[in-house]
Amino acid sequence: MQVWFTEDQTANLRISVRVRQVLHCERSPFQEVMVLDTVEFGRMLVLDDVIQTSQRDEFAYHEMMAHVPLFAHPDPRRVLVIGGGDGGVLREVLRHPTVEEAHLAEIDRRVVEVARRYLPELNAFDDPRARVFFADGIRHVEERPDTYDVIIVDSTDPVGPAVALFGTDFHRAVFRALRPGGIFVQQSESPFFNRDLIRRVQASLRTVFPVTALYWGVVPTYPGGLWTYSVATRGPDPRAPRDGAWEALRLATRYYTPEVHRAAFVLPPFVADLLQSGAPTEEAADRLPDRPGRVGQAGATGAEGSPVAPPGRPAAEGR
Repeated sequence: MQVWFTEDQTANLRISVRVRQVLHCERSPFQEVMVLDTVEFGRMLVLDDVIQTSQRDEFAYHEMMAHVPLFAHPDPRRVLVIGGGDGGVLREVLRHPTVEEAHLAEIDRRVVEVARRYLPELNAFDDPRARVFFADGIRHVEERPDTYDVIIVDSTDPVGPAVALFGTDFHRAVFRALRPGGIFVQQSESPFFNRDLIRRVQASLRTVFPVTALYWGVVPTYPGGLWTYSVATRGPDPRAPRDGAWEALRLATRYYTPEVHRAAFVLPPFVADLLQSGAPTEEAADRLPDRPGRVGQAGATGAEGSPVAPPGRPAAEGR
């Protein structure tokens, strides 16, 4: 007998993977959490029937989410990851020795615990620089102005509570939470199937940040395989890593390199067309437009925590 898991990636597109074993399945207070052992992709984290990450291709996503902003920043010391409960982005962030503190704001404690148990290779929570807050990521950002050098949103798809993470009110809150010269990155979905979302996110970022851009990478388990990342900064050019940083660290990466970093900002014409003024766009001043507005809440707020103790692993608000 063959057992298959199928994700409805769009109304007209599905992906199916053959399953050796269902390792875990439960309903947390927020979502259904499942871990599958698949033939093609190894262990796979699935939330509400949507693939979040797998052992085979996780590095492609997590390295591009983390290393592009951290190598572009002149001196990243405090970093926030919103969502990303599988821990992959946090793991990559903590490979940078300049990082003194890495915070993760994740709303669902059970995803952290389940992922830590079943995907231990992604685990970086025992690093003394790591701290996890089981809390609403939007509120976390609102309450911490002028705190972070880099903020990375590894969020679920823009449905339900996660919609607020793609809006201008949230981008204003992020701007305030970043220190001067700070960099913000969020996953912004597929240029084949989410064109309007990419346009909206880019337009929103341009109203708030002086520098914005779009870059791309390949993630086989995500819809279409081609994935985009929207980046905005309070000054630095995100398109190139800082001089000498890669050579000094010599990271053993599987996807990211400085050459890949630069090339990721070279957009195919059909992707560049999604940007109203091309990429990146720049304005002269590092300032936040004077447009008051309170950020909406992305779900109920959990209790804030100090560093997560084992067993448990990052909770995935991530894709």
